Amino acid sequence: MKTRVFLLLLVAFSCELARAEEENEAEELQVETLVQPESCAMISEIGDTLKIHYTGKLMDGKVIDTSLSRDPHSLELGARQVIPGLEQSLVGVCEGQKIKAIIPSHLAYGKRGFPPTVPGDAALQFEVEVITLSRKTPFEKMIRSLLPTMCLALLPGLLCLIGVYIYKRGSAERPEKKKAKDKKSKKK
Repeated sequence: MKTRVFLLLLVAFSCELARAEEENEAEELQVETLVQPESCAMISEIGDTLKIHYTGKLMDGKVIDTSLSRDPHSLELGARQVIPGLEQSLVGVCEGQKIKAIIPSHLAYGKRGFPPTVPGDAALQFEVEVITLSRKTPFEKMIRSLLPTMCLALLPGLLCLIGVYIYKRGSAERPEKKKAKDKKSKKK
């Protein structure tokens, strides 16, 4: 009897371990290189601009979106212009490279999905070909990172100047009133 209970618990534990391993695999981003160019002059990194052709599918093979019938899709890595899993899979690729990414639901559209094409908790599969890869110059990167900060820093000063201007304009005597007072005093 004890042996049977022990074997039953062992089998249940083994099944639970196998199920947990399957779930962990489904929760990780998987990227496979389909076509690797002969030479790779530049590897993509955050801030780079890519032009890509892609085909997105559900795991059952149903196509949810494709750019093959349009111009290549242009995106800047790190700007959150696509789902997080696709963006992560495009870091470290070369121009001319073709990849296949299996994206778990939490890196795609999550529990809500994207009705009516993507149901909730759906893992997605994307095949992506990198058409072009361009990197910003250090000056462009600096301007892009400093400009918003400078605008935020200058905004209070600008608002202060506007306030002072409005205050001075409101508290100054108006020349029209002086002329009217002068005319009244001359008539008397």
